[in-house]
Amino acid sequence: MSATLPKIRIRGLTKSFGPKRVLDGIDLDVEAGTSMVVIGGSGSGKSVLLRCILGLIEPDAGTIEIDGQDVLAQGRRQQEATRQRIGMLFQNGALFDSLVVWENVAFGLLAQRGAGRITRAQARVKAGEVLMQVGLDPSVGNLSPAELSGGMQKRVALARAIAATPEILFFDEPTTGLDPIMGAVIDGLIVDCVKRLGSTAIAITHDMASATRIGDRAAMLYQGRLVWQGAAASLLSSGNPMVDQFTHGRREGPIGMELRR
Repeated sequence: MSATLPKIRIRGLTKSFGPKRVLDGIDLDVEAGTSMVVIGGSGSGKSVLLRCILGLIEPDAGTIEIDGQDVLAQGRRQQEATRQRIGMLFQNGALFDSLVVWENVAFGLLAQRGAGRITRAQARVKAGEVLMQVGLDPSVGNLSPAELSGGMQKRVALARAIAATPEILFFDEPTTGLDPIMGAVIDGLIVDCVKRLGSTAIAITHDMASATRIGDRAAMLYQGRLVWQGAAASLLSSGNPMVDQFTHGRREGPIGMELRR
């Protein structure tokens, strides 16, 4: 792989649902080992962008390359192998109520086939090790998700995302529903996990404090287009009118309230 080749390279990505164009020609590069934060209002296309990269939604046009390989042109088996290289932290944790914590953490490991498959006993040990990496005692693995606080559930979801040591990590609103202190704790764990694994990460968030803590680079989506890209540290002082209005929560500015029909 060339040293200058992005880990993730997106060109001309377009997706519509009926008359609504959600993604309108997205071009985005994410360098290997870096964290990209994507911000934008509700309905701006952030989640659709992640789901297109994951292969959960098929775009109408464009290319999505990982390590120079167009994942949209891959066969089913190749796409499945690509997904196994990706870990995902869902917005609300998305833990399985019917499984205890360690089974949730090891879910992807237990689902693997072939030579990489491990036994339940091995998976339980691995789950305990990963729980410790997110600041939880392995004994938490015996509890059900319903017995955990919101912050603990988010940590378990993070543990599940990193259990298979993925090359790429996606974070969908990682601090939603958490108080500011727990949000900062989760952000710190995300940064630690990404650095320890050497992963490439994409996070979508409305939380500007979270965006500047976990991001190396940042981009803003508005009406299906990327209107700004730059260093995450400059989000609050970008000089872009749209970004400044959004990050500072101002009513007045170029971003108007969209009328819903």
